[in-house]
Amino acid sequence: MSISKAIDKTLVTTPERQLEADEDLAIIRKVQAGDVDAFDALILKYRERVYSVIYNLTSNREDASDLAQDAFIKAFQSINRFKGKSSFFTWLYRIALNTTLTHLRKNKLRRFFSFEKMSEEDNTAGFIDELVTESDSDKAALMNELQEKLNDAFQKLSIKHRTVITLFEIDGLSHKEISEILGNSVGTVRSRLHYAKQFLQAELKDYLK
Repeated sequence: MSISKAIDKTLVTTPERQLEADEDLAIIRKVQAGDVDAFDALILKYRERVYSVIYNLTSNREDASDLAQDAFIKAFQSINRFKGKSSFFTWLYRIALNTTLTHLRKNKLRRFFSFEKMSEEDNTAGFIDELVTESDSDKAALMNELQEKLNDAFQKLSIKHRTVITLFEIDGLSHKEISEILGNSVGTVRSRLHYAKQFLQAELKDYLK
């Protein structure tokens, strides 16, 4: 898959996702009615996904663990304000993301965009398939250098551009889900993804066909 095709992909709402939202809402109604222990089911269900999105933005396991815990605490404290206008998944992601972005802005830490993380979601094909060399051994030799160049390029992107490309390419969210989480239009999400793709391609042009 080329970078362009990877960036242009769009996930759609599936019956499974809708069922998940309905199940979550039933649990939330229990919590809102006073069964606070029911919230544990939501923590168990989403803790790995929340940790993953935070880790992909912080590249720090300890920070990711602490921030994920903070996100769930904030979600629990605000649960009575959840009206079901969006899915709990989207609402929780928004809380986790805002918590993480506040942390990043406060600490101004260096973030890394990793091929290793992308490969966990099978999204590296666009970059790796476009490497100039066709030799497996040469590709392996170039990976370390290319990773360093990618890190440097990723740091040059603004936080808003880093966020959308992380949510889309690594966490596999759709344009619509990202727009709901960030509070932006789908068009804005597409525009930021396009800009980030073009920027990374330009920065890595010497390594791509």
